[in-house]
Amino acid sequence: MGYLYNVKDLIRKILKEELSDFDWALDNSIDGKELRELILKEKGTTIPFEKVGGDLDLKGTQIESLGNLQSVGGDLYLFNTPIESLGNLTSVGGNLNLRNTKIESLGNLTSVGGNLNLRNTSITKKYTKREEIRQMVNVGGDIYL
Repeated sequence: MGYLYNVKDLIRKILKEELSDFDWALDNSIDGKELRELILKEKGTTIPFEKVGGDLDLKGTQIESLGNLQSVGGDLYLFNTPIESLGNLTSVGGNLNLRNTKIESLGNLTSVGGNLNLRNTSITKKYTKREEIRQMVNVGGDIYL
């Protein structure tokens, strides 16, 4: 008989890196609001999912890594976090706010559907023109340097 866990218990185990019986969960998606709640409660520092549906608001959390996260369906708010890398992230459906982070590179990012906020990041020292960033990332809205 297989394991029977409710979603919150499963996520708690994943956030605590107790992955032995739960490797399949890494390919699944989760709602951004529920993930934020669990990261705050469990003091998680990484995201163990490849996709997040809807918005993911992690501003002010202790998130250090996006792990294997590849896409966020809505907005992604990372400002005022200790995060240094976007890891495997390739797309954000809405706005991406990286203000006041230690992000130094846009990494694998190819698409942002809304605005891209890079104020007070090391990226603004490398790229001073919005056109330079648009050559690397398809940004649907404004870019804030």
